[in-house]
Amino acid sequence: MNITSMQFVDRWVGVPLCFLLTCVHTLGRWLRPPRPAPPPRKILFMEISEMGSMVLAYPLFRKTMDLFPQAELYFLTFRQNRHAIDILDVVPEENVFTIDGEHPIRFVTSTWSALRALRKQKLDVILDMELFARFSAAMSWLSGARARVGFHRFHNEGLYRGNLLSHQVEYNPHIHMAYNLLNLILALTRPAGERPHVKLPIEPESLPIPAYTVPEADKALVWEKIASLAPEDPAGKRIILLNPNASDLIPLRRWPLDNYISLAQRLLESPDRLVLLTGTRAEHARAEQLTEAVGSSRCLNFTGQTTFAQLLALYSIADVLVTNDSGPVHFSTLTRTRTLALFGPETPDLYGPLGKDCRVAYARYACSPCVSAFNHRRSPCSDNRCLQAITVDQVMEDIKILLLP
Repeated sequence: MNITSMQFVDRWVGVPLCFLLTCVHTLGRWLRPPRPAPPPRKILFMEISEMGSMVLAYPLFRKTMDLFPQAELYFLTFRQNRHAIDILDVVPEENVFTIDGEHPIRFVTSTWSALRALRKQKLDVILDMELFARFSAAMSWLSGARARVGFHRFHNEGLYRGNLLSHQVEYNPHIHMAYNLLNLILALTRPAGERPHVKLPIEPESLPIPAYTVPEADKALVWEKIASLAPEDPAGKRIILLNPNASDLIPLRRWPLDNYISLAQRLLESPDRLVLLTGTRAEHARAEQLTEAVGSSRCLNFTGQTTFAQLLALYSIADVLVTNDSGPVHFSTLTRTRTLALFGPETPDLYGPLGKDCRVAYARYACSPCVSAFNHRRSPCSDNRCLQAITVDQVMEDIKILLLP
């Protein structure tokens, strides 16, 4: 299913389902009031749709392990996203449950299978990392977990998810998403009557960044693939990666293709540089259009050439990555590459990369951010001037800084 279909189902099925479950939940609490529970033995993280948020959730994972070292950790996500959580190495592979989100029938059947598997585990806690998705709220309650922690709208105009959470955390659009996610586990440490969770000061040093050790075999394989496409030996050249794509979730996040063409041409004025275009196999045609327009044999269409692990190997041998606001912004921080992220409809104040070797280009238009958790990330905008305002000259200057020793 595409994002529009998912949002349609989440609204027209999710709202009445959350309302019905809230009625059942309220009746159950009246008949059987909740009792104090022992420390959790089994904790499940739920992040269904977005891969990049898994990197931003790393401080949440680490804090959970610190607070509850004896707990067994689990994860639920879309099948096509599971390699991201595997790379972070925080949840055992056998404890990762998946849902197939690519086809409506498989979505229903795999959701049912996942729900049965979750109930069989007898989970103690679910940390719902989704921003106001009704699907995850319903899954949390139906799983049977006694503690369900997630974001609640309270008196805000956020999306309705019923009243299914045992620990209601207020989503704060004025702090980085990593802190919002970290608050989910901190909610379990707070007094039962505290509303909203979490009444604690922000600790700036509380955001550890994961590091991924790239296997040498993956690096060697990536070098072989580059050599097979490059007109000459790529050894000794500075590799610049361009990611001109963005997920279908928010295509408005794409910097204009003409800008990427001009950027590549200017980068290639230096003979010691090799430009590689990255992306999925589905994005090959758009990248090929860009490659042909650049008109240089040192501009290579590398879309669809790597597995996810090999993509991280590519990041580890590259000098700079220039990318739209999407998953690569965050996954590149697991490696040595230096990253320039282009933001527009979203704000880096919430979703900026956590790595030290990163820069952000952001024009700070008055209408930005126009996509948020409060509007289901749907914007009326069809002309992303906030991104168009970022010039090729500005990006070149940022790249020069990133290329410094």
